[in-house]
Amino acid sequence: MALPHAQSGQIVSVRPLGARLLETTTAAILKAGQLEVMRVVLDAGKSMKEHQTPGEATVLCIEGVVEFLSEDGTQQLQPGDFVHLAPRALRSLRALEPASLLVTLCLKPAG
Repeated sequence: MALPHAQSGQIVSVRPLGARLLETTTAAILKAGQLEVMRVVLDAGKSMKEHQTPGEATVLCIEGVVEFLSEDGTQQLQPGDFVHLAPRALRSLRALEPASLLVTLCLKPAG
């Protein structure tokens, strides 16, 4: 069963999951005209293969440690780290430990 997306004005928690992290799966929070927001949950060793999106994107590490690979090289995202990505920028993620991330996607390129 699909979870409902957040409605305009609805408060949604993106706090760390803590002990619930290992039992939680990736879920969309919002999908609207040009914007998609999701909580991506990765278990240690799991990855999100290399991909790109037509519009800009952001990634905020909420908890855990994630290896972030982009055209600029490999970096580690730790809790509180935030990265912005230009349209069509290639990237991939690999969890070094169980992690959750807040990912925001602009579904359409600017212009």
